[in-house]
Amino acid sequence: MSHFLPALWVLGFFLHGITKSTLRPSEFHLKGDYLLGGLFDIHYVSSSRYQRRPEAIDCSREIFLLPNYRRFQLMRFTVEEINNSTTLLPNVSLGYEIFDICLDTLSLPGIFKLISVNGSIQPWPDPSKNRSKIVALVGPFTSTQSMTVAPLFMMDHTPMVSYGSSASVFSEKLKYPSFFRTVHPNKDTINVIVAIFQHFNWRWVAFLYSNNDFGIDGLERFIERIKNTDICLAYTKALSENTDLSQILKQIDADNIHVIVVFAPKIYAEAVIKTAIQLKVINKVWIADDGWSLNKVLQKMEGIKHIGTVLGVAQPLVTIPGFHDFINFTQGQVPKADSEQQTFCNQVCNCRNLTAEDILAADPSFSFPVYSAVHAVAHALHNILECGTGRCKDNISVQPLRMLDELKKSNFTLLNQSVQFNKNGDPRFGQLSVVFWNQSGDAQEVGFYHFSPSPTFFINDTLIQWHTDGEVPIALCSPECPTGYAKKLIGIHECCFRCEMCPNETYLNITDDPYNCINCKGTEWSPAGSALCHPRLVEYVPFTDSRAILLMVGTLILVGLILAVSFLFAINYNTPVVRSAGGPMCFLILGCLTLCCPSVFFYFGRPTNASCYLRYFPFLLFYTVCLACFVVRSFQIVCIFKIAAKFPKLQSWWIKYHAQWLLINGTFLIQALLVLLSFSFYPPRPYNETSWYPDQIVLSCDLNLTAASCSFFIPSLLCCLCFNFSYMGKDLPKNYNEAKAITFCLLLLIFTWILFVTEYLLYRGKYIHTLNALAVLSSLYSFLLWYFLPKCYIMIFQSHKNTQKYFQGLIQNYTKTISQ
Repeated sequence: MSHFLPALWVLGFFLHGITKSTLRPSEFHLKGDYLLGGLFDIHYVSSSRYQRRPEAIDCSREIFLLPNYRRFQLMRFTVEEINNSTTLLPNVSLGYEIFDICLDTLSLPGIFKLISVNGSIQPWPDPSKNRSKIVALVGPFTSTQSMTVAPLFMMDHTPMVSYGSSASVFSEKLKYPSFFRTVHPNKDTINVIVAIFQHFNWRWVAFLYSNNDFGIDGLERFIERIKNTDICLAYTKALSENTDLSQILKQIDADNIHVIVVFAPKIYAEAVIKTAIQLKVINKVWIADDGWSLNKVLQKMEGIKHIGTVLGVAQPLVTIPGFHDFINFTQGQVPKADSEQQTFCNQVCNCRNLTAEDILAADPSFSFPVYSAVHAVAHALHNILECGTGRCKDNISVQPLRMLDELKKSNFTLLNQSVQFNKNGDPRFGQLSVVFWNQSGDAQEVGFYHFSPSPTFFINDTLIQWHTDGEVPIALCSPECPTGYAKKLIGIHECCFRCEMCPNETYLNITDDPYNCINCKGTEWSPAGSALCHPRLVEYVPFTDSRAILLMVGTLILVGLILAVSFLFAINYNTPVVRSAGGPMCFLILGCLTLCCPSVFFYFGRPTNASCYLRYFPFLLFYTVCLACFVVRSFQIVCIFKIAAKFPKLQSWWIKYHAQWLLINGTFLIQALLVLLSFSFYPPRPYNETSWYPDQIVLSCDLNLTAASCSFFIPSLLCCLCFNFSYMGKDLPKNYNEAKAITFCLLLLIFTWILFVTEYLLYRGKYIHTLNALAVLSSLYSFLLWYFLPKCYIMIFQSHKNTQKYFQGLIQNYTKTISQ
């Protein structure tokens, strides 16, 4: 700063020397008690200028911008209106010094004139003396212009009230402490654009922006705003004088983008639209910012209707009372040779051929911001001068900091709007309109976005005439996935994806995570392509089930029959039938059958650790003893009739050492050890079967077949041995059919379990436990009915066969047959 101020002093002294004070006032200058500065870009430099030395530019020779000239006239009108008012600043006249700022870096002479005192700029040691006579600056329009000039005015806190600079940086009060604006910042405009996208579900968009502070800030705000939305920025490109617009539009078309935001001044926007018309770009939706959404030149341009639909965010059209009369009056008074009216550099319009109709027909955007900016300064001055009815005090010094404080406290009504600024100097009033360029070539208001007291967005879809035959255009990279389909990204954009159906037992929560299928809980299920999981139906066979009741009754009947047979065998214990059936071994078999019966009851009800254990343990242990007894019994039968004659020593050894009991006890001990070991390491436990029926949980018992296989080995081996021994006795006496009875029992046993295993492989519903219980009960009944019941029949109904004489006769006849 210490090096910068002396340089300003030198440049100010130079400007003082070239000031033309003898020329009569022009429309850029008006004397008054207090002066307002004004910066308007009435002209525009189309390309950068290369200069070998610092030199001010003559803006009047550049491209004329009629809408900006209209705003310039609006400031003049507002000052005249205030000067004619009897309530606002009575007996005080406002003046102005307005400059045409057509190029940021080469329009500084006018700016230095505003901050100079008597044509000089000095780093005054006393801030209260020798100040510029302007109390505030209205303007400039663009963000880049404001960034260029603002530091010069921020030094002594001279208030700046911009009517068009919308870059977000001006809200930072540490950098721009005395900056105010009557136009909403880019953030608000971007919010409206994003609201439009979300309203119409447009997610695949292009964003073209000017390569300056305004456009770059707009892009940054747009990227920040869509960060947590479904909108994807498919294409973005900075616009400048040398941009190849044809290539940009071809690339947009190649990327299948149907919605294009042009966030740029009217010069760039006009170039983009003209190029689109030339290239015959069709079926696009064009989104205009508030800088060109009311552009009357483009609205009437030939071919504009063929490029698609144009929507825009615009400053609301506010009619300024008396402005039309002012233009009609002043245009008749403009001197013909306006070059002679210039009092300082860039204070000439060179627009003497304009008519009042031309000015009034120009783009009316930013009219109210200009109008309210001048009024804000006037009201602040009104408060400082303590103006009352018809008079203001003239002995009060107007200091920049005092003006700054009063502007911060602004609160007045202007054309039914309450003008206020927030702590950042941004407006707390107004709204933004949503406009549609209709077939008549006019910008028709179809919606609005209110900022206070709370943001409110509304758009009337029925007023928009879409280029797609009345249907809202689609702007998607990929169509939305059906319910239950997860998105799998293609490339870097979240909007581009393929859809994959979620498999069974999974679902997609599109709100939390649309990209990954989530596994259902163990108690839930879902079909493929689901958006939620359903509770599984818990299935098991209760004790009240009719089939369960039938089997339990059958088990009780079996126990009763066993007891009856035991009683019958007990009272006929010394008879040949009981002795030939095994004698005391019969009671062991009957006892083991009885101990197997409780297993049936534990196949029903909700499984528990105890029920799962008792479902298998009694049957595996005691049924093995039964099989061991029948192995011994079948071996004894074959031994009596076939082996005894050939191997007499074997029979004597068998009888001497009671080998049958050694075999039975050994089998019992080995089986008990195996069962206890396997069930200790891998005990049966409740298990939820969900793999067979996705909508059910079948409560079952998990039996580790690998660990329990040793427990099944001995019963299987005994069954094979028993079947072999009994089959060897198939040619024994016809009436002595114990071997045949044992063979038949074993065939029933094998057939029963083959049926069950087959059913188990095909079906795992809740009734598999009923079938298992039935197989167990059938195994018990087979021995009782086909081995013991025939003997009971002989003891009860054929007692003549239950004699020693009858049995000896059978054996003698068989021996004679063998010897012959």
